[in-house]
Amino acid sequence: MLKSCGRKLLLFLVGCMFTCLLVLMADQQKRQVEDLGGEGGRRALQSLASPGEPKGLPRQPQLQEGEPGLAPREVKSFTDYFSKLSRGRREAQDAGSLAPRREGTPRPALEDITAQDVFIAVKTTKKFHKARLELLLDTWISRNRDLTFIFTDGEDEELKKRTANVINTNCSAAHSRQALSCKMAVEYDKFIESGRKWFCHVDDDNYVNVRTLVKLLSGYPHTQDIYIGKPSLDRPIQATERISENKMHPVHFWFATGGAGFCISRGLALKMSPWASGGHFMSTAEKIRLPDDCTIGYIIESVLGVKLIRSNLFHSHLENLHQVPKTEIHKQVTLSYGMFENKRNSIHMKGAFSADEDPSRFRSIHCLLYPDTPWCPLNVVY
Repeated sequence: MLKSCGRKLLLFLVGCMFTCLLVLMADQQKRQVEDLGGEGGRRALQSLASPGEPKGLPRQPQLQEGEPGLAPREVKSFTDYFSKLSRGRREAQDAGSLAPRREGTPRPALEDITAQDVFIAVKTTKKFHKARLELLLDTWISRNRDLTFIFTDGEDEELKKRTANVINTNCSAAHSRQALSCKMAVEYDKFIESGRKWFCHVDDDNYVNVRTLVKLLSGYPHTQDIYIGKPSLDRPIQATERISENKMHPVHFWFATGGAGFCISRGLALKMSPWASGGHFMSTAEKIRLPDDCTIGYIIESVLGVKLIRSNLFHSHLENLHQVPKTEIHKQVTLSYGMFENKRNSIHMKGAFSADEDPSRFRSIHCLLYPDTPWCPLNVVY
């Protein structure tokens, strides 16, 4: 009998302890509710436990029976509530960052940048000052002199009269790997000195639509690692990296062709400094024995591990420019001209000038984009 009484007493004590524990837990949860907004916190918890979703929260998929995780009706505490809230926010952010985007389409603006935040470097050589640069000075550069810097290899007083930002690199006029890399090294250093947010390189056979360029770049943070342009190859370039006199290492990477132009954020450009500033760019180019635009890709992709962002808004003479629709011209960032498969290669369009008067089509393109230009004919059907 004593044993029976002892068991009953023990069960009674255990029951009392369990009841006290439940009371304490309920009291603690009540305090959490009050700390987080009293009645508002209770409503939030109740709404999470109901089939509806709390206002202001990303909608979460309803978990089916048997699925792992916490079904909405199984939320029992604020720990569950905030866990679900954090998970929802992460999923919403991931969905935004991974949402499919058509290649080359400008992103929604992230930064409020202007044309003055962009440093456009035009690479040329003295023998093309009249044949190519005059065309650019008459067209897109005429509206963007303050942000356009011309890098050449000889003095030209007439050119300086037309635009102030002419830099004689004192590099060779040859179209060699060393000469091209020499000019790119000067471009890079001048950009770093400028303090601007974006470095964009183009050649002297490129038309730059600065309005679209600024719109494109505003979709990326200039403090982050951004390298954007268009490759000229359908595969990564294969190269050999010279480690020492007797040791070589194979590397492969994508690069944006300088013939279409490319842009680099200031944040990434600063990281390139050990391999690009001063005389380092020349020695880096010699290390892989490739031209300037390839060397840029090598530093960014192979050394720093930053991937090229491809954009179909950049165009070079290495592609069939006839395939760019006239209705899409105003959306492009760069256009070019030249020869393709032994045929004249330029934008195919009716314009203010005939193909003989305007073989590059740059003047017609400029009048399409800026019909208020004084030398553009009036009432022209494009």
